[in-house]
Amino acid sequence: MRLMTFWLACAAFLFGMEGNWAQSYAQALEHAKAQNKKVYMLITSEDCRWCRKFENTTLSEHATVARLEEKYVLLHVDRDKDDFPEKFLRKGVPRHYVVSQNGNVIYTFLGYWNSEDFFSFMQEAEQRFRYMK
Repeated sequence: MRLMTFWLACAAFLFGMEGNWAQSYAQALEHAKAQNKKVYMLITSEDCRWCRKFENTTLSEHATVARLEEKYVLLHVDRDKDDFPEKFLRKGVPRHYVVSQNGNVIYTFLGYWNSEDFFSFMQEAEQRFRYMK
């Protein structure tokens, strides 16, 4: 019974988040190059309640995800299960990264944020990217 509950919760999570999410870091970079976009990478963990809150509120809003997909390839990884480069911090989740097509970190921030506050961070990332060019 517990196993069935676990799988139902996983399915609810996967289908609750909007958008097209890359399946791996390598795939995200590949798509970013092909689409001339940057990568938005979200690192979470299974036991993080703030991660679930961010996923179930901010990332469940269609307008938020649509806005993200305009400029970014989306990638969601679990710090304990998924394979991604060691250069990304794994402590403190949810952790957000904006990464260039070449894998360079443009900006990172931490925590749960509602859509309005989340996009103020994303705007800061865009400004930093302009200065990196």
